Amino acid sequence: MFYDYPPYRPPSEANSLLLRVTRGCPWNQCTFCSMYKDMPFQRRPVEEVLQDIDTARHLYGTHVRTVFLGDSNSLVLHAHSLIRILRYLYRNLSSIERVTSYARARTLCKKSLDDLRLIHEGGLTRLHVGLETGDAELLGEIRKGATPGQMVEGCRRAKRAGFEVSLYVIAGIGGEEKWQQHVEGTAAVLNQINPHFIRIRTLSLNPSSPLWRSMEQGTFKLASPETILQEQRQLIERLEVTSQYMSDHVSNYAPVYGELPGDRASMLQTIDDTLEMLQKNTRYRRAIEMKRYLSRL
Repeated sequence: MFYDYPPYRPPSEANSLLLRVTRGCPWNQCTFCSMYKDMPFQRRPVEEVLQDIDTARHLYGTHVRTVFLGDSNSLVLHAHSLIRILRYLYRNLSSIERVTSYARARTLCKKSLDDLRLIHEGGLTRLHVGLETGDAELLGEIRKGATPGQMVEGCRRAKRAGFEVSLYVIAGIGGEEKWQQHVEGTAAVLNQINPHFIRIRTLSLNPSSPLWRSMEQGTFKLASPETILQEQRQLIERLEVTSQYMSDHVSNYAPVYGELPGDRASMLQTIDDTLEMLQKNTRYRRAIEMKRYLSRL
């Protein structure tokens, strides 16, 4: 049986059925990203997607609890197409409890609130949105294609429509020189959105990403492990949210998890303990520093 698997998914969707409704990324210009660079963007025909659902039903039956829709921004589909897919999915896999997808803030700004509500009512429950940083200058430099204001507007609209919102922040995206403005801008945006989840990813560059070339040319300097951890510490101190903060990725330097504001003190203590280990343990430092060169995540 033919089945078109999405090549990427969030770590939190490791046990999910992966259902591909688009191929590639409609934006595909972010300088830190190496995903989809050689893949032209396509909206898959709905009938193809429905055939994949039939295949999934044959293979997995009632074992499917969660589903992730790929590739990078399923919300670019027309609302009626996405709703048709969702209804067919729930009708044929009756054990589903959650369906999630990546989404861009700009797309959420463009979709009508009525369409977003209909998509949520159709069964799409959680959106994974790449904030990366809340600083306007850095958003421009990494060619994210959205302003801080658009990030806030898009995510607030998603929440009003009923979605759970999971926002991604890249630790180290400001490098060694602009980490402070990264912290300040990111905290300001997160405080305005108050997402359900804040997920941290530490910058790890792939040679096929434009930012790698900037690093090789000396115009971008990777942040040190100490800077990365101090950056996270200051971010957590500035957050005024009721969000789950998660470091659920292999790239991260410290296992910082908690629910804000209640777990703030223990989260800061975890960072302080990691900073102390960096100073005292040479082998630990080497292991941490090697994470800066992960190219397959």
